[in-house]
Amino acid sequence: MHQLSTRPTAHATRTALVALGSAALLAVSAAVPPAAATAREQPAQPSVTLDWYDTTAETIAAGGAATQVTNNRTWAISWLAAARATGNVPAGLDRDDFQDAALASAVHDSLVALVPTRTDELNAALAATLERVPDGPAESRGLSAGARQARLSLASRAGDGLDPTSVNAPFTVPPAAPGVWQPTPPGHAPATQYGNRLAKPFLLNSPDQYRLPAPPALDSARYRADLAEVRAYGAVNSGVRTARQTETANFWFGSSLTLYTEPLRVALSRSPGSTAQQARLVALFHVAEVDTQIATSDSKYAHLRWRPVTAVRTGTIDPDPAWTPLHVTPAHPDYPSGHNTYSGAAEAILTALTGPRTAPFELTSPTAPGVTRTYTAWNQLSQENVQARVFSGIHTRSADLAGLDLGERVAKHALRDAGRLFGAL
Repeated sequence: MHQLSTRPTAHATRTALVALGSAALLAVSAAVPPAAATAREQPAQPSVTLDWYDTTAETIAAGGAATQVTNNRTWAISWLAAARATGNVPAGLDRDDFQDAALASAVHDSLVALVPTRTDELNAALAATLERVPDGPAESRGLSAGARQARLSLASRAGDGLDPTSVNAPFTVPPAAPGVWQPTPPGHAPATQYGNRLAKPFLLNSPDQYRLPAPPALDSARYRADLAEVRAYGAVNSGVRTARQTETANFWFGSSLTLYTEPLRVALSRSPGSTAQQARLVALFHVAEVDTQIATSDSKYAHLRWRPVTAVRTGTIDPDPAWTPLHVTPAHPDYPSGHNTYSGAAEAILTALTGPRTAPFELTSPTAPGVTRTYTAWNQLSQENVQARVFSGIHTRSADLAGLDLGERVAKHALRDAGRLFGAL
């Protein structure tokens, strides 16, 4: 078993993302500060950008939607409004005061519209920001600019098909056949996320623009190796999976949005860029993730590859009706892995806009209580995601590696077309 192999060289060898057309518009910095990070490092001076980053995260955690892509959409809309509002400072106004007021106003108004149950908390956060901004034309015009861009951003995404009901649109399961996805044990829940592939992307021309080629054929050596690996390392009672590998599976089992909130914050807190550049980093990250999840569902439901638990229990290769994965299998097809498409897009955006490496930072996970891991490069997160889904018994390695490639391709598209996001509405 080559369970620790890395992704193909073609993926690892990156073309210079920072040389893409968006570099001049979006580049923050590849400079790496020498000091190690704490779990919640803070800049030397108060940062309205970080304040509202944390407020956005808290708002979504407390009152957000049950569907991950809907919450990524909330991030994207709010921070697109912020990036647009802070991008042009009127002549004669204090730049910092205008941008602080504009960012706070844009994110506040967007979040109030999208997560109205948190209105009181958001109003308090806005009041706290404005306590630090001197009264005057910069503040008042910044507030107006933020409010305007929030209205426009919200209107531009109305009816985009990313509300929870639309995301989980009904899907008719095809008849059982070798290789074809079926609802999985123990709950045999209906398919989820089918509606993503029907939604309106932010920048993709269509959901199927980067549709993956078919997964390995059932009679191929690659498929047999995939199945043997996940059968051995992903079983709940595996005799070959190590304690560290089990910890990796547990650590990355939760929501990708939750797990990547801290790494993006680390990148933001270390960015020496302007307020507008920082807002663009957050906005572009989440725009790319929304489009990645749309593209992921398109490929999943185009190919309908069965999950390992179905393949092992009912397939023709040494079937084992009692085989059970370490973790309960999510209710959608295997190929590609959504966790890995998310990771591939995140790695590409963070690498392009902040460089591939950073000073050490710590990360915890709600699905691995008491575990803290330390990272120094964005691709370390991706590589652990690949391993984790195999060790969980819920994805084949081919699905994981295809996911990384798809996420990277969608992120590159977002970087190339970023000018469409940040121009005047």
